[in-house]
Amino acid sequence: MKMVPKLTLADAKIMMAAAEAKSEEIGVDMDIAIVDDGGNLLMFQRMDNARITSITIATDKAFTAGAARKSTRAYGEVSGPGAPAFGINSSIGGRFMIFAGGLPIFIDDQPVGGIGCSSGSPDQDEIVAQAGIDALLASL
Repeated sequence: MKMVPKLTLADAKIMMAAAEAKSEEIGVDMDIAIVDDGGNLLMFQRMDNARITSITIATDKAFTAGAARKSTRAYGEVSGPGAPAFGINSSIGGRFMIFAGGLPIFIDDQPVGGIGCSSGSPDQDEIVAQAGIDALLASL
């Protein structure tokens, strides 16, 4: 039997606080979603000036990264016309995201979930998501 770590609500709170702090630091209110290893939502937050249209995008970025165990940026890089994953963004009812800002979360090389951020540029979204992961890893 394989024993794997699980992302808890307490873990998600650590990540959310750090992601929110990074978002404030860079001056961009974000929609932030955190999911477990099955892509199921654990926590979501929309900051006051975050884009309403980014609610679903952030949630789907977290879903993609957590369930597929790969960053949404990495999928974007291989999903253009003629690329090996072309059209993947239309799978799973269109939930599969190929825009940067969704990162998988690994503990001891085991996938435990994903975090997705949206409302900034792709790089800003990814920086905020990474801040959440960094805080979690530092807390372990």
